[in-house]
Amino acid sequence: MQAVVYRTARHLEVEARAARPPGPGELSIAVAYTGICGTDLHIYHGDMDARVGAPAVIGHEMSGRVADVGPGVDGWSVGQAVTVMPTRSCGRCVACRRGSSHVCHAMDFLGIDSPGAMQSYWTVPAELVLPLPEGVPLDHAALVEPVAVAVHDVRRAGVTPGDQVVVIGGGPVGVLIATVAQLHGARVLLVEPDPFRRAVAGEIGFAVVDPQATDPVTVVNEWTDGAGADIAFEVSGSAGGVATAVDVLTTHGRLVMVAIHAQPRTVDLHRFFWRELELLGARLYRRDDMVEAIRLVAAGDIPARALISRVMPFASVDAAFAALENGDGVLKVLLDWQAAAR
Repeated sequence: MQAVVYRTARHLEVEARAARPPGPGELSIAVAYTGICGTDLHIYHGDMDARVGAPAVIGHEMSGRVADVGPGVDGWSVGQAVTVMPTRSCGRCVACRRGSSHVCHAMDFLGIDSPGAMQSYWTVPAELVLPLPEGVPLDHAALVEPVAVAVHDVRRAGVTPGDQVVVIGGGPVGVLIATVAQLHGARVLLVEPDPFRRAVAGEIGFAVVDPQATDPVTVVNEWTDGAGADIAFEVSGSAGGVATAVDVLTTHGRLVMVAIHAQPRTVDLHRFFWRELELLGARLYRRDDMVEAIRLVAAGDIPARALISRVMPFASVDAAFAALENGDGVLKVLLDWQAAAR
């Protein structure tokens, strides 16, 4: 089989490896597509070397079909369309004991802590595999994991019909959060400086603000008759995004921190005090979020076609990462593994 292997910062190799047959309790999956996300870019840049032990097979957004079934595994058939929930909790830490295994203190995140999906055959614990309805396009199904992020974030925020929601950052996760919030009955405004991302969001049907041309706070105040937004999602990962997210909120508004901020940020705590704001962290997802994400993708409620900018053969992985790194008119790039499985 073929695999993408991370060696060191900005150094990926496609190499031939022997496929590992499934052991007891495992399934082998013929990978169809893998998505490249922001975490993969962080790994590519060398920012996660302390956690990712090179050489490492990365990637965790995927779709595929069951290729082989390990001993003691029932209920699966070869050829069945599937995706994988790439988070394995320990079941023993305080988070797991309190029913929050999605923020396990000893999380095994497949594609970071252990081998991931950028390989033509991926052997994983059967307990992490979820079935896909037949007929769902497998390229669209490769978005299930980021859709699950959006489902979890919107649930965490407590979005209800009629809420006025501002999403700071119009990348794939930002657009997915906006989509899921709208499906919950919210009115949504996106803030995004990149013209390509604004164009895609606008084509999907979202109102979009360019913060470099117009003050988002002024726009939100006009949009809400001076009240401010009920909920803001910070998805940009920038200091300016944090400040904007705080400033657009109404009294008792909720700020949901989605992006990973590697550096400490200055936050206007006086405004938190003055308006009795709430700050919520939102990390990963639960299994029921994955199930709901599958339902939304299968129902066609997710603008998958608009979000998938390019599908590239796995052998072009360097070009795929470069396109995302450069913001080369792309949102989501998928690697196609189907030729390697033939």
